Amino acid sequence: MILSLILGFSYSYDGEEWGFYGHRKINRMAVFTLPPPLVGFFKQHIDYVAEHSVDPDKRRHATKFEAVRHYIDIDHWGTYPYDNVPRNYSKAILKFGKVVITDDNGRENLYTVTEKEDSMQWNSRRNSFSVHTDSFISYFRKEIMPSRYEDIWTVPVEAHPYWQEGTKAIEIRDSFTTYGILPFALERIHYQLVRAFESKDGNRILRYASDYGHYIGDAHVPLHTTENYNGQMTNQVGIHAFWESRIPELFADKGWDFFVGKAKYVNNLSDYYWDIVLDSHVYLDSVLLVEKRLSETFPEDKQYCYDERLERTIRIQCPEYAEAFMNEMGTMVEDRMRASIKAIGSLWYTAWIHAGKPDLTQVFFDERMQQKKDTVSFNGRRIGRTHNDP
Repeated sequence: MILSLILGFSYSYDGEEWGFYGHRKINRMAVFTLPPPLVGFFKQHIDYVAEHSVDPDKRRHATKFEAVRHYIDIDHWGTYPYDNVPRNYSKAILKFGKVVITDDNGRENLYTVTEKEDSMQWNSRRNSFSVHTDSFISYFRKEIMPSRYEDIWTVPVEAHPYWQEGTKAIEIRDSFTTYGILPFALERIHYQLVRAFESKDGNRILRYASDYGHYIGDAHVPLHTTENYNGQMTNQVGIHAFWESRIPELFADKGWDFFVGKAKYVNNLSDYYWDIVLDSHVYLDSVLLVEKRLSETFPEDKQYCYDERLERTIRIQCPEYAEAFMNEMGTMVEDRMRASIKAIGSLWYTAWIHAGKPDLTQVFFDERMQQKKDTVSFNGRRIGRTHNDP
């Protein structure tokens, strides 16, 4: 999120929504990148797409599987440019997860999966076999992915086209998802928006467009691409909100340029999403090094101040310290916000084209849905984390 970045439950206290400036700003400005067939509809509902740009952050504490859609700890899986991470979600789960096959004698075989051209090789100490990649991925999506909310997925043996006789149980243990699935979540929300455009359902168009903008904004934030998401590994706890919330809130309305030109059609969605993530990740070292150096040279008693927020007194970076941090980074935060705006407009536009360019003067709205709240109570265990987690 540069946007998310700018936004999230920023200053490390729970439940208050005062750190949402960035997402709202970016979604709002994205409307002005759209061409005439789209801009009229989105201008009419610009307050909605701005206000509801923060809904995904609210849902992080309301639904089990929401948090992992906001980030990907890409550095957990190797080194730049991370070519070892499959750009297909199912393949990533299988590559980094574990497959346990129990035979009729109760013996468990742990399999690792490697991809070779158009086949997937499954290897254990006792056995090995291969399956056709496309066929298995199709089966995986149809039969297994519907239970993705579970940590261990039990595969119905009788429905499985690949396993040998004597197999009693098959389990796939997902070790990948908890480290974030942001680029894969973008693929899913894109096609949800396409279907909403196709059906001319105004409620769904606005909901999915708002959500899409949020996740795209998140992808532009360097700290949404790393295990060290809040500086907890480098003694820089709080840097996430400092970069993504404090800086934009103080300076974005003081001369930053958010008119970024016209939205463009995106030819290859997967490459586009991954390029955003990898571009964001390139900035990570600079963000951390600049803040570390500044914290060691800036007068300590002028780094943090106290401010009143929503009837609470909070400890927060002083404006002078924030300005010094921003100046050391140059135009990085502004540039990532600008890139977010252009990307959001371009992806809204691309979804509309994929839907067949429907006439948005003919959409319908269900007023009952307009009144529906987008958060629910959730008392279970969340998958993943937010940047305020220890």
